[in-house]
Amino acid sequence: MTTYTADRKGHVIENDSFQDRFLEKMYGSAIGRALLKPLVNPVLSEIGGRILDSRVSALAVPAFIRHAGIDMRDYEPKKYWSYNDFFTRQIREGAREIDMVPEAFVSPCDSRVSVYPISENCHVKIKHTSYTVAELLKNPVLAKRYEGGLLWVFRLCVDDYHRYIYIDDGFESRRVHIPGELHTVNPVANDVYPIYKENTREYALLKTVNFGTVLMMEVGALMVGRIENVPLR
Repeated sequence: MTTYTADRKGHVIENDSFQDRFLEKMYGSAIGRALLKPLVNPVLSEIGGRILDSRVSALAVPAFIRHAGIDMRDYEPKKYWSYNDFFTRQIREGAREIDMVPEAFVSPCDSRVSVYPISENCHVKIKHTSYTVAELLKNPVLAKRYEGGLLWVFRLCVDDYHRYIYIDDGFESRRVHIPGELHTVNPVANDVYPIYKENTREYALLKTVNFGTVLMMEVGALMVGRIENVPLR
């Protein structure tokens, strides 16, 4: 499966990575899905996370940077002590410009983005799979508030900067955690499983200055099950 994305300057890029081809084969066959079954368990993901926290995992970092073509000039220079230390690397100040005009909707992260209108009955389609906002939130009453609004999906790939920001000034509500599995969020998995209502996720309401009350949800993924948020102060 070949996918296409546009970079910050509007250049269209063809994506046909080894990871995409591998996941397409795994999720596209009954045998592959059977082999993946234990891998999507959060317990195994936690074990994998501990391995990626180890110092020996840092040996994989230089090869990954070369293979993914990551421009390290965007990030603060430092020695990485583990793969996860690299995975949560700090971006260099000034590497991402933020439009401070009040009405500018700022992307919360580096990602591939898709936008879907929320219909009156709250159905949206993501990669040919139908969801309701109530299923995503497990809260029909809260879902009703967002009818007529927009659902923004920001998908981070393994080579993306894995930190995110609040889109605007405001006050955050308590966070709601929804336990689940940890499928990859690669689109090929979404063709087989309704991952956005099966994966571990959590959300909070952000009462913003310029955009009303925005609901921000983070969805866990294969081997990326830990979601850590720092509340606004």
